Amino acid sequence: MILLINDMKKRLFIFSPIFQMLLEVKCINKTDRQNPREKISHIWWSGWKYTQEQAIQYIENKTYSFYVTVGWKSVNVVVAKSRFGNKYIKTESDGDMPNNLLSLLECK
Repeated sequence: MILLINDMKKRLFIFSPIFQMLLEVKCINKTDRQNPREKISHIWWSGWKYTQEQAIQYIENKTYSFYVTVGWKSVNVVVAKSRFGNKYIKTESDGDMPNNLLSLLECK
């Protein structure tokens, strides 16, 4: 079964239980923008704001997949685990530094 979802901005999204919805992260909020070691508090997609914890849950439950576009390249957002066992989100390694997710602009 495929559902067509139309949001308030007249955009059409396709959702299927077989496929998860793919969302492009446009900007982020960090707990301390000037400190590169601080964590991401929120990610934003087309006016929607998700906490890092929500994003982790959506990725792990296969509800949504997130990605970041840098130049002509798209890179998936994945869940990683720190050496202390804490989960966080980052982009898959694409050979470029810094992490594409952390280098996104601050959301207003």
